[in-house]
Amino acid sequence: MLNWDEMFATRSSRMRASEIRELLKLLDQPDIISFAGGIPDPALFPDREFKAAYAGIFDGAAVNSALQYSVSEGYKPLREWLVTQMAGLGIACETENVFIVSGSQQGLDYLGKLFLSPKDTALVTWPTYLGALQAFNAYEPSYDQLTPNGNRTPDSYRTAAEKNGGKVKFAYLSSDFSNPTGESVDREGREKVLALAEELDVAVIEDAAYQNLRYDGEAIPPILALEIARKGHISLTRTIYCGSFSKTLAPGLRVGFIVANAQVIRKLVLMKQAADLHSSTINQMAIAEVAERGFDAQVAKIKAAYSHRRDAMLDALARHMPAGVSWTKPEGGMFIWITLPEGMDGAALLAKSIETTRVAFVPGKAFFADGSGANTIRLSFSCANDTMIEEGIGRLGKLVASEVGAL
Repeated sequence: MLNWDEMFATRSSRMRASEIRELLKLLDQPDIISFAGGIPDPALFPDREFKAAYAGIFDGAAVNSALQYSVSEGYKPLREWLVTQMAGLGIACETENVFIVSGSQQGLDYLGKLFLSPKDTALVTWPTYLGALQAFNAYEPSYDQLTPNGNRTPDSYRTAAEKNGGKVKFAYLSSDFSNPTGESVDREGREKVLALAEELDVAVIEDAAYQNLRYDGEAIPPILALEIARKGHISLTRTIYCGSFSKTLAPGLRVGFIVANAQVIRKLVLMKQAADLHSSTINQMAIAEVAERGFDAQVAKIKAAYSHRRDAMLDALARHMPAGVSWTKPEGGMFIWITLPEGMDGAALLAKSIETTRVAFVPGKAFFADGSGANTIRLSFSCANDTMIEEGIGRLGKLVASEVGAL
């Protein structure tokens, strides 16, 4: 009998099913209160605007271009719009610095492919975005813990990488309202990451998927903006900024983007040509049309909804969670990170929660490259209304209290 496992490349052994993707299946069960999937609320999508945009494309002269092959770099009017948006963040760039990908997840895959040889080291936070680990895992790296406000020396990272048989290649982090914790890296931490990367002579991959979802506090310049301010021009930078329209306009259209030094962009374009040639032209055109006409208004709408839900969940946690449980208080994004007492296991808690209280969440262990963090869980408030939050957190609080009492 044919043994496929022996035929697969060694990298395939590092590919694992996403716990989050599996948990999304629970959304089909009507009696489950789900805080699991970190997905935007579809009720907030600008559906009428997209309907008008697609109708305009099909009714106009642009329809032939929309249905034809296109350039790998991406739809130029969309890239030009992004140049203007980046300027507002302090990122001065040109269209040659902007590359469109099929969702920022594809961008992470390309960057892993571009930088990582087997045994090389990727520096990531503990915890970090699970999708990044999945994207990088295919290229067989080692991981080391990135601590933005920590005191590790560059030599300690070099030594650890050499022991694993490779080199440090990049530092990856989400600096604003990260998935899974909802936390942000302060300006000092961003400067320290940049200084570390310069000492190690490696790239910085800045995942800015939640950049637009700030509800409180003062905005902090992206790492790429800080580096441009220091060096004077994007051509001299090592930071690669990854953005997405998934959290603001529509995830199903799979339109993301990368902003970086043109030398990096040229390599990514070659990867695109070898993979899927280009991202969907018609989707890029529709995104460009909707963004041009009402991006700020759409962002304001979702921020108002999500900030209310965040506040409701923080209030419910304060009233229902027992002593010994702590959580983050994010200034934006979609997530709250719960730390349970030592000895509790998030995966076991989920199994019991689904069986008894019918509340879903994501166990935290999957977000740690070293497999630690068993006593953590992630809650998402983006698709939960007030009733769901109050009922769901109330049930979950009672379950956690009973488990704490059993320790």
